[in-house]
Amino acid sequence: MSETPLRQRRGTLSRTADRQAPKGQQTKAAIVEAALGLATQIGLEGLSIGALAEVMQMSKSGVFAHFGSREELQISVVREYHTRFEDEVFYPAMSAARGLPRVRALFDNWMKRTSVEIDSGCIYISGAVEFDDRPGPVRDALASSVTTWQDAFKRAIEIAVEEGHFAPDTDASQVAFEIHGLILALHYEARFLRSPGCIHRALKGFDAILERNGARPTPARKT
Repeated sequence: MSETPLRQRRGTLSRTADRQAPKGQQTKAAIVEAALGLATQIGLEGLSIGALAEVMQMSKSGVFAHFGSREELQISVVREYHTRFEDEVFYPAMSAARGLPRVRALFDNWMKRTSVEIDSGCIYISGAVEFDDRPGPVRDALASSVTTWQDAFKRAIEIAVEEGHFAPDTDASQVAFEIHGLILALHYEARFLRSPGCIHRALKGFDAILERNGARPTPARKT
């Protein structure tokens, strides 16, 4: 079964559910939307019931009633961010052929999202800084989301090995680690240092990783 129709059905069902959801659920979804926008700018730790109440033009008690705690609000934001990440990065790539084409599609989608988040911020990265040494449900939700994505990406690489698109002795975990490192370096170079040409360097680094593991370089892209 093609993944593209599946994704289209997911989107259609989601929009239908939003329209048919009780008013309370619609309000909660709108609060999460606003919270996600704030979190990309000021981080999960910057979220507060008071700030959201002001943005939503609601009372603090009205916002609190939908979540019960600031922690549950933060977790809801992490889950929403992960859902959007899947919809933009993972599911569109499932229409690509198994193996190297899918690995390339996953990385290209990841790069597209990263290019946007250079300006808006990435909750996976900012959240890791905020919660790396703070055990608890928010850290668990963040770590679970990142691990889910990393496992999916590593599995795509393993399939590429099985398909003969990489050398037989390719270490999928190492390849996934190095590619993740490119994304982290890109955020640092572009968002913090404002280094010119860093997107091109990330793409060049990706091609080098593929070539080193027995794959042919990706055709030149516009950057």
